[in-house]
Amino acid sequence: MDKSVETCLLEMELGAGQSFENMTVFELLRAQNGDPEYITLSEALHRGVFSVTEVSEGGSVPELMVVNKGDTAVLLLDGEELRGAKQNRILNTTILVGPKSSTKVPVSCVEHGRWSYQSKVFAESGNVMHREMRAQNVRQVNLSLERERVFRSDQGLIWNKVAEMACAMGVPSKTGAMRDVYEAKGADLDGFLKSFRLADGQKGILVFVDGRPAGLDFVSREKAFSELFPKLVKSYAMEAMLLAEERKSGRGRGDAAKALAKPSVDEAREFLKRAAASEEKKYESVGLGWSYRYAGTGIVGSALAFNEKVVHMAFFGLDEPGVAEDSGSLAGSSRRRGFLVG
Repeated sequence: MDKSVETCLLEMELGAGQSFENMTVFELLRAQNGDPEYITLSEALHRGVFSVTEVSEGGSVPELMVVNKGDTAVLLLDGEELRGAKQNRILNTTILVGPKSSTKVPVSCVEHGRWSYQSKVFAESGNVMHREMRAQNVRQVNLSLERERVFRSDQGLIWNKVAEMACAMGVPSKTGAMRDVYEAKGADLDGFLKSFRLADGQKGILVFVDGRPAGLDFVSREKAFSELFPKLVKSYAMEAMLLAEERKSGRGRGDAAKALAKPSVDEAREFLKRAAASEEKKYESVGLGWSYRYAGTGIVGSALAFNEKVVHMAFFGLDEPGVAEDSGSLAGSSRRRGFLVG
């Protein structure tokens, strides 16, 4: 494993952890901000120095064009949602867009039923797709890089997962949009947001859901992480809510008592050690730096490093270490249509 990533994982400080419902969040703490300087997508859009558009008037589902007119790099997070233009998308990988530069970025659709302009430019949605979808997407992108050297997802699998989420939460959508589910469940998500507070020096979270390690996200700059914190909490909280709904319906695993039990710091540390033991592959990033991709027993992950400094890393726990099941295009299309409303 790359020394900068391994050191970051094994020397990470862990907070005591905070719990709400069936979710526990351990704070990840590091003493110093890492190079380089960068700002988040949200801040760049607010400053008016960054734009995201379709690659052409006709558009292309798996890619978008980003332009950074500012003097500071911009961090785009894997799973971060962009809304508008011809359909809402999520980013397939974490990208550091250099100052005064433009590039095409790999994305996936999370709004199956729309292909028409709502706006010429994209805005941020305030969402990151939920934890299981991110984990599956990282795994599929890892496979795509290994086979074809491209950051491609399994689009059918993503559409199916959005539809399953909408069905489980009882949220109909005219366009099969992931964002509709987040908006409909906003009050419930607010309960999680109010329950988890940022600590001084915090740059990441390690999350357990239903007593199991769900995953971690680390961002090297404290200010950037504080801006991404609500999005990331909602991403893991949506998973917690989905598992709670499954249990209510009798389809969920485990019992409620175990799901509400607070994991120990030792269990959190063990997940960091498992992440550090993962097999690593290295690829040139779409923007600045290098993209590291990871797979291990029951774990998958990715990291972005620039000038030998970790900018972002994410590792996710998996129920099964094997390859994700085929999305099944015909059956998948049928299931997806079932969650669209006229």
